[in-house]
Amino acid sequence: MSRLIDQINFPEDLRALDPKQLPQVSQEIRQLIIDNVSQTGGHFSGPLGAVDLIVALHYVFNTPKDKLVWDVGYQAYAHKILTGRRERFGTLRQWKGISGFPHRDESPYDLFTIGHGGTSISTALGLAKARDHQGESYKVVAVIGDGSLPEGMALEGLNHGGHLKSDLLVILNDNNMAIAPAVGALTNCFNRIITDPLYNRVRREVERTMCRVPRFGFRLLRAAKRLEEGLKNLLVPGIIFEELGFRYFGPVDGHNLDQMISTLKHIKDLPGPKLLHVNTVKGKGYAPAETNQWKYHGVTPFDAATGEFIKKPAPETFMQRFGKTMIRLAQEDKRIVAITAAMPDGTGLVEYAKTLPEQFYDVGMCEQHAVGFAAGLSRGGMKPVAAIYSTFLQRGYDQVIHDVCIQNLPVVFAMDRAGLVGDDGITHHGVFDIAYLSVLPRITLMAPKDLDELEEMLGFALRHPGPIGLRYPRGGVLRFHPELPISVPREPVPLEMGKAEVLTRGSDLAIAAVGSMVYPALEAALLLKEKGISVTVVNVRFVKPFDRELFAALAHEHRALLTVEEGSLQGGFGMTLTEQLEGARNGLRIKAIGIPDKFFEHGKREILLEQAGLTPEAMVAAAQELLEKGSIYAR
Repeated sequence: MSRLIDQINFPEDLRALDPKQLPQVSQEIRQLIIDNVSQTGGHFSGPLGAVDLIVALHYVFNTPKDKLVWDVGYQAYAHKILTGRRERFGTLRQWKGISGFPHRDESPYDLFTIGHGGTSISTALGLAKARDHQGESYKVVAVIGDGSLPEGMALEGLNHGGHLKSDLLVILNDNNMAIAPAVGALTNCFNRIITDPLYNRVRREVERTMCRVPRFGFRLLRAAKRLEEGLKNLLVPGIIFEELGFRYFGPVDGHNLDQMISTLKHIKDLPGPKLLHVNTVKGKGYAPAETNQWKYHGVTPFDAATGEFIKKPAPETFMQRFGKTMIRLAQEDKRIVAITAAMPDGTGLVEYAKTLPEQFYDVGMCEQHAVGFAAGLSRGGMKPVAAIYSTFLQRGYDQVIHDVCIQNLPVVFAMDRAGLVGDDGITHHGVFDIAYLSVLPRITLMAPKDLDELEEMLGFALRHPGPIGLRYPRGGVLRFHPELPISVPREPVPLEMGKAEVLTRGSDLAIAAVGSMVYPALEAALLLKEKGISVTVVNVRFVKPFDRELFAALAHEHRALLTVEEGSLQGGFGMTLTEQLEGARNGLRIKAIGIPDKFFEHGKREILLEQAGLTPEAMVAAAQELLEKGSIYAR
């Protein structure tokens, strides 16, 4: 039997179908997601849960003239399939394939490139006001999940949207938190009434009539509104949205397409700000994901028939060692507490939370609050470790400055996913933390070369009396050429504030490598040795404060200096070091290698590092050019 989705290239094809055919469309989309994501990996349970909602939205609204704005974005797989990307869906999150998130360069149906949470209401409200200013009439719909709704920006957007009174529909896709459970048949009955066009027309006429009554008109209107709100308090769990200025509808069953389509048709033309509360089930249509929603939130390849993950032998990761070390240290010191912003699994704190629940806080998708909360804990005598991805710590930057650094509080920022993260792509690469943190007074910034050093640095950070950041990459220690006999000193130099570690000694070239780039730099040194070039390799360890004394000495002892970091070149360690060595270079040729001044898309991390020029071979080429004909300062 031919699939209906094979006939759907764009939403207008979907809208040509009979409503009775839509459940089949949803089922086929789910199967397509299961078949492909089980091969490529990616977000899984969330996209499955949003399928029916997406089908209903594209069926009712005239997209792309009407605008859909997504939050977080990974829930929008079905949106991609229905908007011209079905044939390319197998390339999801692959190098030069389609993104795992909405991406404005992929399709006119994607208004924004989206990967962070809490943004959709504000940007949709901006679109709605732009429409009003220009005298246009298209609809604007913001889709936001229950996990994103508590995010500060989302609440600010609701507050402003209720004030502006522009025509805007917010869809709350509630698939877990159960903000307000339905109360059964009465709720469904009441919602059928308040979404009916006749009811709303009568409602407006009654309001106008009451207002015309001399002296008592406005009193009557207030009394009627109190009666209506009283009914809503009894029957509809949405009074908070009404107080913010949004007409609230729901909850409705997000998997009942008839109900969804009927509700959307009834409310789409109602004026002003509206919020539709939709209940969905994460993992809908795939039993293992419905049963264990978090396990299947983001997946590696798995057997679609059984749900079993395809496990490949893999070395220990920085994330895993961080989690184990946190348990050991926190068991020894009850003042240590771990904080995560809705990412216990992604930061390696799941076992920590089970083992030490009284010393663990998941604050939800609220990075600003996480940093401020950590500051308060620290001021009260605790030792907080805020485990937040590098890309997400950007969201709490003012709090890092205002609440932590100005107060000079001993808060530890454990920044996982520092550098190029791979398949999650442009919105998730953690390449800016060195630049945005190293400019702050009072902060210390470290980067471990391997897992043992991570463990040592975490203990060091918890003893430090001020703000301190620890950045480390996704995965484990990066080796481009595992066959090369890399050796590091058996007895590493103990950590000392601001001091680097010399791993090899040479006379021609010094390579100063930051964190994840240390082992690739050691590989490059071996390749250069084969070419007769003697190399000193330095593990920077402390990005701030860095070892000025050592690097000044290296400037006098070598012909050239190469700095390598998996972070933004602009404002990075290499640029800072070059400026600091200005008076001590003595003819030294210096070159900084890092992430160039552009955004990188998605793909395997090794591919992206090659594109950025952060491989041993790229270091060899840069070193040879620098020694042979390099300028005094190149980057």
